[in-house]
Amino acid sequence: MEKELDLFTILPEDKIPEKGKLLISEPFLPDTFFNRTIVYLADHNTEGSVGFILNKKLEIKVSEAISGFDGWEEYLSMGGPVAPDTLHYLHSMGDMIPKSVWVSDNIFWGGEIDHIRNMIRNRVLNNTQIRFFLGYSGWSAGQLERELKENSWVIARIATDIVLNNQINTTWKRVLQGLKNKYRMWADFPESPDMN
Repeated sequence: MEKELDLFTILPEDKIPEKGKLLISEPFLPDTFFNRTIVYLADHNTEGSVGFILNKKLEIKVSEAISGFDGWEEYLSMGGPVAPDTLHYLHSMGDMIPKSVWVSDNIFWGGEIDHIRNMIRNRVLNNTQIRFFLGYSGWSAGQLERELKENSWVIARIATDIVLNNQINTTWKRVLQGLKNKYRMWADFPESPDMN
């Protein structure tokens, strides 16, 4: 008897959360906010997790939403449903932006906003080096682990250029197609399981 391929049971090694990795939602996740999203984990510890959605662009430019960012024509991204009136940013500038927190590889989180304004004004910062988000995605202690047990997310490591891609080419489908395992097939599933 042939063994059935179980496409929706996520392997244990793909359920280990840690900062600097991606959460990729399963194709039919019923949560309307996180349906077909990819979330970059900026922090994960015993107290909980913080991440930023990479594939939800807002129709508002950074320069229109934040004072002192004149000429910055990139669009804001929706980082998540928590505190949607707060500004967050991921960047690759390291110590050049004081009070930044290293996440993984060449990705840093936060830092002094006035310093960023000066860097933009003096044209020493470009749109491939920083990305701005409104709000964030947060999980309390044990919450993300429960969702992982429910097979809601697969965890993967990807190239850092996808994290800072302001063009929102980092779609859920594209990221899945870059994986080398059974999750790659998720990319071709229709939005609704009833569609074929």
